[in-house]
Amino acid sequence: MSTFGALNTAYRGLTAAQQGMNVAGQNIANAATEGYTRQRVEQSSLSAPVRGLFSGGLLQPGQGVSVDGIARLGSSFLDSGVRSAGAQAGYANIRSSALQGIERILEEPGDNGISASLQGFWSAWQGVANAPGKTGPAGLLMEAGQELTTKISAGYRALESKWSSIRGQAEDAVNAVNAAALQVAALNTTIRSTVAAGGSANELIDARAKLTETISRLSGGTVREQADGTVDIHVGGNALVTGDSVRALSLSGSPTSEQMGAQVQLEWADRPGMAVAVAGGEIAGTLAVLAPDDSGKGGAIAEAAASYNEIADVLRDTVNRVHEGAQTSTGATAGSFFSSVAGVPSALSLRVVPGDVSQIAVGTSGAGNLDNSIADKIAQLGNGPGSPDATWSRSVTGIGVQSRGAQQLESLSAAAEISALSSRASQSSVSLDEENVSLLTNQHAYQAAARVMTAVDEALDVLINRTGLVGR
Repeated sequence: MSTFGALNTAYRGLTAAQQGMNVAGQNIANAATEGYTRQRVEQSSLSAPVRGLFSGGLLQPGQGVSVDGIARLGSSFLDSGVRSAGAQAGYANIRSSALQGIERILEEPGDNGISASLQGFWSAWQGVANAPGKTGPAGLLMEAGQELTTKISAGYRALESKWSSIRGQAEDAVNAVNAAALQVAALNTTIRSTVAAGGSANELIDARAKLTETISRLSGGTVREQADGTVDIHVGGNALVTGDSVRALSLSGSPTSEQMGAQVQLEWADRPGMAVAVAGGEIAGTLAVLAPDDSGKGGAIAEAAASYNEIADVLRDTVNRVHEGAQTSTGATAGSFFSSVAGVPSALSLRVVPGDVSQIAVGTSGAGNLDNSIADKIAQLGNGPGSPDATWSRSVTGIGVQSRGAQQLESLSAAAEISALSSRASQSSVSLDEENVSLLTNQHAYQAAARVMTAVDEALDVLINRTGLVGR
């Protein structure tokens, strides 16, 4: 190696050490930055110059160090695990929250639930049976009936509001996926050009990784990395993002709760009517509680609303079957106790027909004004496998079982997501201790290279300025 060549070797050492300190400082500065992946300078030793055809002598090692690039110390395998766990956690969280919301609407068991109102309704009938023809017990009965119908109607209205809220949440999630997909496509273009030019796109890749995680959590999308630095995102087996092109998603169905049992599905904006099969993500969770899918599964809110209609129908038919044609305390023939409007959900249109004691059936026709057999019989209608109480209890139990299962799934999915995040953090997050060691190492390397340069400079100074002159 020539004397002047040693200066170049020392200079390469200085620049490599300076780059290492810069990267270590950047890692330390971004230790708390969400989504940041630590980086390392990749270095290699320069090989000896290639010998030419007429060159002679031995190959000379020690040409210095080369900075080959700045590596992003992430793992595509661990990133994929985080996206997959996030998609399952998003699905489980949305479904569990919706079912717990339905339970809160039911208010069972509790004093404000329909079960308590049913018990009060049957007790009111027993009061009428104990004092036939009296206005006090009859007034309490009509009040209990109206309270019961009001609770059924209020519960159904609350489910409609819940449906509209989750439908809006699903719409927002679809819009968020489309917006994130556009950003991913833009970053793909920038990253591809940066990598092709030999630059570092690590920060851009970090930003894109956060967007892909958002898309996966919302839609269950999968990511495929390409050799040119871009990524493709697939949702339901079809491409959402390919390079710099994007295919938008949309949500079908009416946004109003009037069609609560209608089909709601995720579709491609350019192919309306063609459902996108999503098995994970928050969108899949919302679809699971909005309306039944092709297999008949899901539609938790619609099923709960159907339970309100069912209890209204069973209550109306069960009571009217005994009440109609019976005798009132005035000797008249009684009509229906409950009525509903055709074409309107029974839970919303159920009403108490009698307006006073003279319209309430008490006994059997022809048995006398003091006969209370019919009122006593209606008071016992809450018992039995086909009674309104049993019908409502079966519905509440079914929803409770679904909610409990959803909560368990949410707990397991959250634990899996935490585990995936921890595994990735151990690989890609910044360790301040490690970065301090790297910083000290590069500082000493810088000092060593500077000392070499000083030594070579002093040697050249002696050779040039302190040796004898020719001819002296």
